[in-house]
Amino acid sequence: MDFRGRRVTVVGLGIEGVDAVRFFVGRGAHVTVSDAKTAQQLSARLAQIEGLPVRLSLGGNDPDVLADSDYLFVSQGVPLDLPGIEAARQRGVPLLSMMGLFLEMCPGPVAGITGSSGKTTTTALVGEMFRYEGLPHLVGGNIGVGLLQLLPRVRPYTWVVLEISHTQLQLTCQSPHVAAVLNITPNHLDRFTWEQYRGLKANIVRYQGPGDWAVLGYDCAESRALADRVASRVLFFSLADAEGEGVFARDGQAVWRCGGRQRRLFPLSAVRLRGQHNLQNALAAAAVACACGLSSESIARAVATFRGVEHRLEHVATLGGVEFYNDSIATTPERTLAGMRCFDQPLVLLLGGRDKHLPLEELAEEACRRCRGVVFFGESAPKLWEAVEAAAATLLPQARPALASARDLEEAVAAAWRLARPGDVVLLSPACTSFDAYENFEERGRHFRALVQALAKEGTPSPT
Repeated sequence: MDFRGRRVTVVGLGIEGVDAVRFFVGRGAHVTVSDAKTAQQLSARLAQIEGLPVRLSLGGNDPDVLADSDYLFVSQGVPLDLPGIEAARQRGVPLLSMMGLFLEMCPGPVAGITGSSGKTTTTALVGEMFRYEGLPHLVGGNIGVGLLQLLPRVRPYTWVVLEISHTQLQLTCQSPHVAAVLNITPNHLDRFTWEQYRGLKANIVRYQGPGDWAVLGYDCAESRALADRVASRVLFFSLADAEGEGVFARDGQAVWRCGGRQRRLFPLSAVRLRGQHNLQNALAAAAVACACGLSSESIARAVATFRGVEHRLEHVATLGGVEFYNDSIATTPERTLAGMRCFDQPLVLLLGGRDKHLPLEELAEEACRRCRGVVFFGESAPKLWEAVEAAAATLLPQARPALASARDLEEAVAAAWRLARPGDVVLLSPACTSFDAYENFEERGRHFRALVQALAKEGTPSPT
């Protein structure tokens, strides 16, 4: 695509927006950045594009600026129903996205991974399998790496392993050669209907052909049902010895079955990460790797050495016999439940952030069963408190956890430390997004780590 001399407006200056600005400037476009945030709020991002010939339109998405473009690049997370975007669409201005452009322009084979949960861990683990195999590869996408600036590094023989979110699938018209749908469960219902959300996840396999591979979670009915809708060859993964081709658990082993043949890949006991959901992630990664042609040896070595990624049940410190875990990635009740169920110890749970309008009943009941204390913080604190109070009143009136409310994460950590006892786990697993106070869950997780490390440095007295 030739962007020389074309007017390109980049809407949203996040990771994708910065990546896009550099890409389009490098291709000779006249670039405008439009963002609802002010220059002060965007100071860190603006520093990343300092010196580039870019026009800024900040503090609001001016419809006239958006409509006066030859191309409109929309960063993920920017609502497509913004008045200016809709007006530009009606004028016939093409809408571009990082994922759409990358899939169209990438010369190498792509393995893409999506799902309501587990996609970051699975993507990182597939990257490790490629590393052990010794094949040229890159890892990027929603895992926090911009893609367009990676294009010059991709050759026809370079595999690209991508984490792909539902919003990154809004403006795509191509599918990866290997496309995985780990699971589809209710999520982001604050912005999309359930039908819309399901449809976006399905977009990752929508454009596949007979020479491609769809890797689907057999244990999730929504993901499994996609097998009847794809034109590609289907591989499943499952914690059971399920039907079909793919990677399955049998007698404590991950087994690859395809084309009438089967082979053992690794013992399930080799997975170092906590929880059944991470066994699922390991099986999914193995199925993707097999579809990419990687060896059993590389798959097994990666599983045996992989210790996870930041902000996913990440052990931060042990203070006074209390373990602190950072699970900031847990932005849904379902994911928080999975994190809680990884521990046998009593929990002091930190819940809060921006609400996604998801059911809270099961989370509230589990918190009453498992937690010594629950600390609520951020915008959703009153709603979460109400849910746990209701569960305690009807389910376990004699076993009500201690409840505390905090204005922010700093106060929440201090309150959790006061509630904890030696042998407990303090778990940041918020069940909500971070957008009430942070740019993303990574920033929230880093702040949690810093707060815990500050407790250690201050020599705060141990809990009693």
